[in-house]
Amino acid sequence: MAYSGKHISSSFDLALTSLQNDVLMMASLTERLFRNAVDGLVQRNTDICNRVVADDEEIDVLEKEVDRAGIDTLIRFHPVATDLRRVISQMKLSANLERVADQSVAIARRAKRLNAQPVCPEISWLDPILQHALAQFHDSLRAFVDQDTQLSLGLKPRDRELDAIISRTTEKLIAAMTLSPDRIHSLMDLIFVARSLERIGDHAASIGEDAFWIDRAEDIRHTFRKKEE
Repeated sequence: MAYSGKHISSSFDLALTSLQNDVLMMASLTERLFRNAVDGLVQRNTDICNRVVADDEEIDVLEKEVDRAGIDTLIRFHPVATDLRRVISQMKLSANLERVADQSVAIARRAKRLNAQPVCPEISWLDPILQHALAQFHDSLRAFVDQDTQLSLGLKPRDRELDAIISRTTEKLIAAMTLSPDRIHSLMDLIFVARSLERIGDHAASIGEDAFWIDRAEDIRHTFRKKEE
């Protein structure tokens, strides 16, 4: 039975829409997971932390579904050019979201350890990092969904700013350890939280690069590093 080009195009659009809907749901859940991990840390709420750990399974299931649907779409329709980038980018976004979710779980688990100890005043040092990372991740999703290339281009410099803040804060936390060796475990937990936030920033920058690639078919990975060198 012969299929018209219109029929094939319509079927591809349906498959892509279904794939995009799964990724959008995954993005929404991942952002909620990240925000909950931050709330569990800041509010010293272990119940919220436990919810983060439990909800991660749903994101893992969605990632597998996106991979399956994406591969199926590539095999069935053999998309090229823009259509190919649209499918591949959804799969790449899914992978980044899963890793952000994993880092959110890592933050929640560190928060649980901190919640079991006396309040660590130095946790306030993480406030600028938390706000920066939350905003950067949110904007990376906006850039991807809206195909906002200007917003995409701004994410890598913002990630470098985040790295610099984390580096300065880590140095302060290490110095605090020498003054308060009895609190070394809590201070180390804060350092590991900062490292998880740094990785989330890296994934947000990657999402921005993929958003730019969809629209312009241009790979801007490592571009800023080469300019600086």
